[in-house]
Amino acid sequence: MISTLQKSIRPMWAVRGLHKSAIEVLKRPAPEDTVTASFGKFISEIKPQHLSSLVLYRSKRMVLDSIGVGLIGSTTDVFELALQHCQHMYALDDISSVYGRRGTRLSPTLAAFVNGVATHSMDFDDTWHPATHPSGAVLPAVLALSDMMPANSKPSGLDFLLAFNIGIEIQGRLMRFSNEAHNIPKRFHPPTVVGTMGSAAACARLLSLNHSQCSHALAIAASLSGAPMANAATQSKPLHIGNAARLGLEAALLASRGLEASPLVLDAVAGVAGFNAFYEDYVPQPLESPSDDGHVFLLEEQDMGFKRFPAHLGMHWVADAAASVHKLLVGVGPGTISPAQVQDIQLRVPKSKYINRPFPESEHEARHSFQFNACSALLDGEVTVQSFTPAAMSRPELLTLLSRVCVEHPHDNLANFNRMYGEVQVTLVGGDILKGRCDTFYGHWRNPLTNESLRKKFRNNAGVVLPSEKVERLIDVVEELDRIGDCRALLSQLQ
Repeated sequence: MISTLQKSIRPMWAVRGLHKSAIEVLKRPAPEDTVTASFGKFISEIKPQHLSSLVLYRSKRMVLDSIGVGLIGSTTDVFELALQHCQHMYALDDISSVYGRRGTRLSPTLAAFVNGVATHSMDFDDTWHPATHPSGAVLPAVLALSDMMPANSKPSGLDFLLAFNIGIEIQGRLMRFSNEAHNIPKRFHPPTVVGTMGSAAACARLLSLNHSQCSHALAIAASLSGAPMANAATQSKPLHIGNAARLGLEAALLASRGLEASPLVLDAVAGVAGFNAFYEDYVPQPLESPSDDGHVFLLEEQDMGFKRFPAHLGMHWVADAAASVHKLLVGVGPGTISPAQVQDIQLRVPKSKYINRPFPESEHEARHSFQFNACSALLDGEVTVQSFTPAAMSRPELLTLLSRVCVEHPHDNLANFNRMYGEVQVTLVGGDILKGRCDTFYGHWRNPLTNESLRKKFRNNAGVVLPSEKVERLIDVVEELDRIGDCRALLSQLQ
């Protein structure tokens, strides 16, 4: 009797369970009302006319700078290793060009990968706030995809810039959903997360995917994202940008073939982590579809940070502070100081473990060392590309200065690129104390590089691998990009 009763009750429990589940489903927002859907709709519906003259101006500067750092990055050991790996392990596919290597072409995804590696191989690429490297994850993917498209349907320069700006915008919007994202990272490298999403968004737009496919591209990209900060200051860090560009492109291509993923990946769903797997304090908001009145891109509200020398962004504060002390010691002309003059050096910088490296042993560690960059600027008056060569790094006078550095972390000096400062105090052997402080370095988004300075940087970088006439042609093409009917004018100048 009891057994019969149990059999009759179990179906009722099951019915109640199904009823509860159905109620929960009914309470969910309709697919078109989700955060994820709003992002897909934005990517597919935004138009070139929504790009203001300021956004076009700033984004063209980003394109020029990113190409330049990619070209000089094509001379590095890590780029060569990545390129050899792709050539030896994969069948050759003569489609998409490789930075600085005339006649070398790879499949679109592999070209996006190696060019992304080149862009970040010297940590010379742009940086935004909240902290990420936005261009390096997007531009190589958009270039590779443009190369892939048939000759009679290449995107116009304006369509190219629209896709690029969509990739930048998606990164910025996602990072502004988290307070944690505003600080110098500790757990994972942000471009490996938001960069992959930005690459997917840009490529989805260039492929003319519908809003549903664009949402799926983002969700697929989320499954291809993430890399730990432990690999900062190693040869593997440039792979982060390469993979972001490559995997974002792959996500868009998979979505174009009909592959589907979670329709709620950007939404906050209790008990099932989506994008909040990366940011625990993630509070998403829908992205409004552009109206006839336009859309205000984040790039219009905040400019980009461009680096004057190839190192982690935080190094620019201490380098400028130390350079000001150098000028006090030797004047404005060329010259170096003698370690015999210096008793000790105090650095007051934010607390961030992976950029606190007293005695860096490689160029990659040196690019992530407050101590190295401060001492290089103190010794030479500036930090340059040449500062990270083996000869410069092994100078006895530099090593002596490094041995005299003490680091402090004042409570008011936050690990945040929008709020930090760098302070250098040098005590001389005679007892005199010299101080330098930098609150906003030249190149920061609050104090952007002039066009003259940006073009000088580009000429120095691109001129390492390209003839001067091609360098000048690239400057002209990027300047006119929004008025060029076919982006082949840009693609043809990269090797």
